[in-house]
Amino acid sequence: MSQITATPVQSADAVHHSSPMQFIGRVLPGLLAWLIAIALFFPIFWMTITAFKTEQQAYIPTIFFAPTIDSFREVFARSNYFAFAWNSVMISAGVTIVCLIFAVPAAYAMAFFPNHRTQKILLWMLSTKMMPSVGVLVPIYLLWKNTGLLDTVSGLIIVYTLINLPIAVWMAYTYFNEIPRDILEAGRMDGAATWQEIVYLLMPMAVPGLASTALLLIILSWNEAFWSINLSSSNAAPLTVFIASYSSPEGLFWAKLSAASLLAVAPVLIVGWLSQKQLVRGLTFGAVK
Repeated sequence: MSQITATPVQSADAVHHSSPMQFIGRVLPGLLAWLIAIALFFPIFWMTITAFKTEQQAYIPTIFFAPTIDSFREVFARSNYFAFAWNSVMISAGVTIVCLIFAVPAAYAMAFFPNHRTQKILLWMLSTKMMPSVGVLVPIYLLWKNTGLLDTVSGLIIVYTLINLPIAVWMAYTYFNEIPRDILEAGRMDGAATWQEIVYLLMPMAVPGLASTALLLIILSWNEAFWSINLSSSNAAPLTVFIASYSSPEGLFWAKLSAASLLAVAPVLIVGWLSQKQLVRGLTFGAVK
């Protein structure tokens, strides 16, 4: 009986002593998440408020000031923002379409007809992302110059596609690998051809994953700066070149640079916020069966 009556007392003491740790364990992850979110969002917030300052106010670290849109007026007066934006749209859309055209069949073959070299091929494709871009800048620049691809939208689409195709194949392969093989086998028994399996069976089931892949490709293409600055000047220059044009030998004009940066990142930020549920759903596709 003494052992029976002592158990609730020991349990209550254990709960009493462990409750502060349990409270910290519940609160600490959320607090860290908020701190990380604030740290990541702060540059965007500071860029936004700086865009509405004068050049004199831009050097003063304060959030209380009389806002003005003079910097935006000067940005639009100085350059054709919509031409840069249109180039970014064309390049991002072209890269996304071309990458998916090549990535879907490649991922289909490796996911449903794997061999002993499949994993090595995937690792080799991903290893190409580790190569410094500056290491191949000169040969690509000369090749693009000799073939007439320099400062063209198609030239940037080709380069961006080569850069982002390994990521597209990896993501599509991951999503396809979670789809039951029995569904495709049933389609083959009904006489479905390979292209019918992909279009009518595989694609509808992998829509969340492919949608997140497309969104990621758009974001990566929109934000790419190294190749756009080195392979374009005026005709095919996207918004990354538009931002870089506000760096001059005289120095940085922070208000105008912030206004130009805000105009450049606003479209992709809006797209990301509006499609965040779809993006998260696609990135977690197949995580729980």
